[in-house]
Amino acid sequence: MKRKKTNLDIFNDETVSGVVFKNRSLKKFIISHINQSGNSTITDLSKDLGTSVPKTTSLINELIQDGLIQDEGKLDSTGGRRASMFGLVPDACYFLGVDVKKFHINFGLMDFTKKMIYQKEKVPFRLENTPESLENLIQLIKAFLGEGPSSKAQILGIGINLTGRINHKTGHSFSFFHFKEEPLAEIIQNEIGIPTFLENDSRAMAYGEFQSNELKKENNILFINMDYGMGMGILLDGKVYYGKSGFSGEFGHIPLFDNEIICHCGKKGCLETEASGHALVRKFKDQIKKGFTSTALKKNMSIDDITMNDIIKAALNEDQLSIELISEIGEKLGKGLALLVNIFNPEILILGGALSETGDYIRLPARSTLNKLSLSLVNNDTKLKISQLGEKAGVIGACLTARDTIIL
Repeated sequence: MKRKKTNLDIFNDETVSGVVFKNRSLKKFIISHINQSGNSTITDLSKDLGTSVPKTTSLINELIQDGLIQDEGKLDSTGGRRASMFGLVPDACYFLGVDVKKFHINFGLMDFTKKMIYQKEKVPFRLENTPESLENLIQLIKAFLGEGPSSKAQILGIGINLTGRINHKTGHSFSFFHFKEEPLAEIIQNEIGIPTFLENDSRAMAYGEFQSNELKKENNILFINMDYGMGMGILLDGKVYYGKSGFSGEFGHIPLFDNEIICHCGKKGCLETEASGHALVRKFKDQIKKGFTSTALKKNMSIDDITMNDIIKAALNEDQLSIELISEIGEKLGKGLALLVNIFNPEILILGGALSETGDYIRLPARSTLNKLSLSLVNNDTKLKISQLGEKAGVIGACLTARDTIIL
């Protein structure tokens, strides 16, 4: 049986007025309410809307005709007539997440009920601040749209994560692809034809992790994104904290070390110069040049070709040099974590990103340094965990960025 086409007009940005505007607003409120609660009855919706039951019933029937919500059966009752529960239709529409890494991209498609239905991980890509890299990104997005299980018309929005300074409100990227005055989100949207939204990768990962069932009880969370760089996503009272200019979370650029290593930000002594993927690769190369050996360096492989992922894989295969260097990274990271714990007193610190794949090799030395340098009364209440979602956190966060912007 062929499924009826969904009417997505209530998410259209075109200007309407009068009764049409009022009804569209009420419908969006119903969608938002069901989104938050999971499902709802007409009586509950009527109370929250401040409208009559007949009016709410009429709106519900229109949303059912639009293919956006559905009757999910009767609510259990101890007496009287049982009320129907209404929920979102999973395949009414979709949201595309694009999580851009230094050497690959993760894609994901999320349905209306926030379920990931299709993912494609580690698609080869090289992130460089060049027009060619941007064009490659756009072509890869188009290719994914062509092979996914949904039609382009059903995709309401695209969320794209990029490292560096992102203004999520305007869609500008100030670290990559800032070749024109127009916002990057607008440039990509014009090429693809779907509303597009940008987010900093660490904030998107933090939000994606927060939405997992593991973290429903915690509201104050710091998510450390340990990749080639070092970033942080901050959630306070369950909401992403952006800061006044939208650039919060530059954890990697706290000047913690007295060294002469120039960070890619142009300053010296940043945490990132001693505790990041870039630092790990630099330290590894230095040790190899001093005569140390490692299984990360394959036969006939040039030392210049070594990557962070090569070292991570070697550590997981019990390569001693890789393990020792990751432990050193963890100790340096612990200094920064101690600072965060003393300032924020968070419920939980989550270590995510590529380096978190090393598990206790990085977590235990980080925890040890954290305990030494932070106030005991403060850190006793803070859990230090490894991300449960791993690579999936970013793409889930990207999908949610687009979804929340459009329907909430």
